[in-house]
Amino acid sequence: MSTDSFDAVIVGAGPNGLTAALTLAEAGWRVLVREAAGTPGGGLRTEELTLSGFRHDVCATVLPLALASPALRAFGTGPTSSANPTSSANPASYADPTPTAGPTPTEGLRWAHPPVPLAHPLDDGPAALLRRDLDATAAGLADRDGVDSGWRRLVGPLASDGSRLAEGVLAPFDLPPAAPLTLARFGVRGLWSATALARAALRGEAARALFAGLAAHSMIDLHRPVTAGYGLFLGVLAHQVGWPVAVGGSSSLAEALVARLRELGGELVTGAPVTSLSELPPARAVLLDLTPRQVLAVADAALPGRYRAALGRYRYGPGVFKIDWALDGPVPWRDPAVAGAATVHLGGTLAEIAAAERAVARGHHPDRPFVLFVQACAADPSRAPAGRHTGWAYCHVPLGSSVDMTDALESQVERFAPGFRDRVLARHVMGPTALEAHNANEIGGDIGGGTADLRQLVARPVLSPRPWATPLPGVYLCSAATPPGAGVHGMAGLHAATLALSRERRAAWPVGRPG
Repeated sequence: MSTDSFDAVIVGAGPNGLTAALTLAEAGWRVLVREAAGTPGGGLRTEELTLSGFRHDVCATVLPLALASPALRAFGTGPTSSANPTSSANPASYADPTPTAGPTPTEGLRWAHPPVPLAHPLDDGPAALLRRDLDATAAGLADRDGVDSGWRRLVGPLASDGSRLAEGVLAPFDLPPAAPLTLARFGVRGLWSATALARAALRGEAARALFAGLAAHSMIDLHRPVTAGYGLFLGVLAHQVGWPVAVGGSSSLAEALVARLRELGGELVTGAPVTSLSELPPARAVLLDLTPRQVLAVADAALPGRYRAALGRYRYGPGVFKIDWALDGPVPWRDPAVAGAATVHLGGTLAEIAAAERAVARGHHPDRPFVLFVQACAADPSRAPAGRHTGWAYCHVPLGSSVDMTDALESQVERFAPGFRDRVLARHVMGPTALEAHNANEIGGDIGGGTADLRQLVARPVLSPRPWATPLPGVYLCSAATPPGAGVHGMAGLHAATLALSRERRAAWPVGRPG
């Protein structure tokens, strides 16, 4: 590592930290990124967790926000015509693409789309399928008598302007907003609880169950406000950009961002944990891709008392319990249509999923948890040796849980795929403690960087029109604990870096340690 001074030092090489570094490097700043782990990427790391030749994403696999994000599109990681072969003037009428991977402007990064973005198996009847095509999704959710489920009426108006909706949601403090009318329409429904909106706007168990699974990505009790917004937004993304995976593993996206950073002259140092701001070289700005608990650890003494207290009140959400499997073949789903989906939601009906998520919110471990299952080989066969498959799944558990959920989780898979356990060649289990050890931002197994209920959507991590700024001159936050929150979109990094650049333009700061 160079001993010279830098214009900016970024602590943490997750997608937000790397995006912040790229934003500043593109502006001509000299940038250093320090990462505690041995490899960059944060939630974008791919490893052979089970057997040789089986590539498993330790955290994120399915990356719709990476295609929808203005931050990542700006660095050539967004969709191209070959990655989205069915694009048309009407994004809401995309047909389901066949599994395909096409090059993007960033060398080495390719996207692959499964035939179906999402499947939700049910005990009675066929699985509910969320397709790229809005009309096909609505038709599949109609009951046996052809009675409409209401999906088109609920999601269609938002999907028709999905790209601008994504920009508005991911840049919540921009004025004027990207699409005020679309955002207003989204907000009116998105503020509801998922259970209330599903029962009011959707007909039939299939449509309601599908929506409940989408909303459960919030990791919040589905009876609480704003959970409907998560379901709506993820549904719109499926119709707008699909739910793709990065060929070879999510680390491909991190590698593309790092390669671009180095092209711009940025430096990355791994295996370099930071315990205090005083350890950092002189810089105009320091950007911390850290959650509040870690910020307190590295900057506690320098922070004003009120701000320190506010960070101390920041709340983390539930943790997750995750299993990766090496499989000797495809998952034996009872409904063969599920095999075409990279993402599968396992939890049964709206009532069952809501009950499981409420139990977790109250500190309990449900016997039948909601399970998010990913079979990346449905889109990207390169994840496993020929004829073999990978799979991973997680369920939500109370923060910091030490309970082994292996049997409960695999029982949910067996419920919809009898004989699944017979396909398992090897498994790798990570509870909340192991996840935090692998990625220090996942406090207590919370992969979202803090609960994102209504209160912490508004005050994330504090109530401020510029929540990425700290009271310390030149020190900014750029983790998922700042707006717009969790997800592989890089927008928190873009917002923090843009704020640093704008303040630099307004004032000539001397080079020196911040604070």
